Amino acid sequence: MSLGTGWERWPLLWLVPSPGDDVASLSAPERCWSEALPPLRRRRYRHSRAALRQVLAGVLRCPPAAVPLHSPPGEPPRLEGQSGWISLSHGGEALLIGYSPEPIGVDLEPVGRPLDGAGLMRRFFPGPEQAQLERMGGENLRDAVLTSWVLKEAAIKWRQRTLAAELSLWCYDHLSGHLHHQGDGAQPECRWGVLESWRWAVVGPGARRAVLERWP
Repeated sequence: MSLGTGWERWPLLWLVPSPGDDVASLSAPERCWSEALPPLRRRRYRHSRAALRQVLAGVLRCPPAAVPLHSPPGEPPRLEGQSGWISLSHGGEALLIGYSPEPIGVDLEPVGRPLDGAGLMRRFFPGPEQAQLERMGGENLRDAVLTSWVLKEAAIKWRQRTLAAELSLWCYDHLSGHLHHQGDGAQPECRWGVLESWRWAVVGPGARRAVLERWP
């Protein structure tokens, strides 16, 4: 199974706002894996994998059960063969799905998520970014830190790395809107936005033209 033409449309992003528990489209391994999970994780796992299959079925032009998804619990889901790249993020009860013919990373957080903006900035953000934010306070600082956070999580997923290894190496320029990796100089395309009550981010080729759509 492979992608056709028309790659100028990629990446594709979908917001799936409400959970479900449709096991009909899950593969036999996914159903088996889900049964071994605690109730809350089982519900989230079934929701996310069923949503992945239902959304990608339209893109790959196949039944949901035929989507070549490999997604054991605790691992980033991936598509087998030449079927493209996917990224997944939970934000409260909602789910963000990203799809592209090239590597992609996405992240989603509730807009009103409470956080210690000053504390997170001092602990995890590099000096140049702290210098841009140090005169902010209150809600402005919280918003800026949350925006930077979702972009960096998306960038880490794009590179298939871990937060522990990479978070402090990413610097977001709040004036230019550019992401920069201070270790190897990577500067991937990125975009963030707000849809309803969620703040979202995408990183990877084509990210600047990405549009988040609500599904279904």
